[in-house]
Amino acid sequence: MSQPPDPTTLYPQPPFPRQPQDAPGSVHEMNPRPDHGETSYQGTGRLQGRKALITGGDSGIGRAVAIAFAREGADVAINYLPREEEDAREVVQLIEAAGRRAVTLPGDIQDEEFCTQLVTQAVEQLGGLDILVNNAGKQTAQASIQDISTEQFDATFKTNVYALFWITKAALRHLKAGASIINTSSIQAKQPSPKLLDYAPTKAAILAFTEALAQQVAAQGIRVNAVAPGPFWTPLQPSGGQPQDKIETFGSETPMGRPGQPAEIAPLYVFLASSESSYSTGGLFGSTGGLLLG
Repeated sequence: MSQPPDPTTLYPQPPFPRQPQDAPGSVHEMNPRPDHGETSYQGTGRLQGRKALITGGDSGIGRAVAIAFAREGADVAINYLPREEEDAREVVQLIEAAGRRAVTLPGDIQDEEFCTQLVTQAVEQLGGLDILVNNAGKQTAQASIQDISTEQFDATFKTNVYALFWITKAALRHLKAGASIINTSSIQAKQPSPKLLDYAPTKAAILAFTEALAQQVAAQGIRVNAVAPGPFWTPLQPSGGQPQDKIETFGSETPMGRPGQPAEIAPLYVFLASSESSYSTGGLFGSTGGLLLG
């Protein structure tokens, strides 16, 4: 029997170089390059024939989840901003290489009308919907509340909370018993950072939304859960989500001493989407490198 790898040294550890990007960022400009499971994730058919919609599916956690879902047998629709087309096209190729259908639905989820159309188009092009992953997020670090404009505050809440509400509301018209909704919250819901004063409350709102909705739709056979990532190495961080001095030491505060890679959290989404988690709803599932959620 081979020895399992040491998780503390499995992936790159800080220090990392400063690497400022314009939002929303790209995986191509990150050093080291994030691992989304492109060459490592192997499916076992746990989502065979399922149909999934993932927001923020071009990069980061959403990209890793799209790859994993496809290799588990699901057809996948991904949403992303139009300027993220290059990264999205790579995801399409990976989904299709797994023998599954890929649907691209670019657009800005800060717009309610687009969110409704997003779900309608996903259902039409996939031929139904079984899994919804609300993953897209906006994060902009600011040193002081005085530095947070109303425009930034509004954009953060619209992207992280309003869009989740609009998309979920539209999706529930199509979801049937056995369906799964997975929302991306954060350790910030439990341990808010002072420089993420607008972002952290959105992640707490997502958790409360998840817990409330799970109780509302449980009798319909629909499960709703949230995932709480800790520090993950995604374009969200160098493109304004963290100050550049924080990028140099990103993830060093965890007991594992490094940030997580998107490939390490995708299996958690697979579990919550599959029937293996049939008795789990209203839960918060952490992937934090040892940081405590409680």
